[in-house]
Amino acid sequence: MSPTDPEPDALARAADILSRGGLVVFPTDTLYGLAADPRHAGAVARVYHAKGRTAGQALPLIAGDLAQVETVATALPAATRRLAERFWPGPLALLVDAAPAIVPAVHGGTGSVAVRVPAQAVARALARRLGFPVVATSANRSGAPASHLAEVAAAALEGDVDLVLDGGPTPGGEPSTIVDARGAMPTLIRAGAIPFSQILEAL
Repeated sequence: MSPTDPEPDALARAADILSRGGLVVFPTDTLYGLAADPRHAGAVARVYHAKGRTAGQALPLIAGDLAQVETVATALPAATRRLAERFWPGPLALLVDAAPAIVPAVHGGTGSVAVRVPAQAVARALARRLGFPVVATSANRSGAPASHLAEVAAAALEGDVDLVLDGGPTPGGEPSTIVDARGAMPTLIRAGAIPFSQILEAL
């Protein structure tokens, strides 16, 4: 699959699998990710099982665009919107109040979920085709390294995924920065590709 011009038929198949509770390995800005429909309790449970991850650890989401985020967050405070407009698409995840449609296991019952619009075209297109942001966690067993190659990611989760979208090697690099901008002052949740100083300057 072209990493810049994803094939519609492949995306349609992937979205259909996700809508039925399946899991899909796909390329992101950095490494290969594991996608699921965050509205599907069975799919979310499969993500935890596939990764060998303890339930209750929050799972991030990716969206196709800012408009899609607006449909799944109960509200977007002014500072959150400002950062989204400044840094998306790109490696900044923002905490939002999760809409009721999102399975509580996705956010560990906290009501808050990290979401971003990635720069990677396949990742954005997958969310757009599903019509809803998708769970996007690294495609690896917990504690094992994630990979920039589709075949390695698929082998690591062999037997637990339903489809692999191979967009070629991904670039790797630092993870996304995670920020909570819902309060009076933004809070850095995880340092990453965008320095927190740039976040503060943007506000």
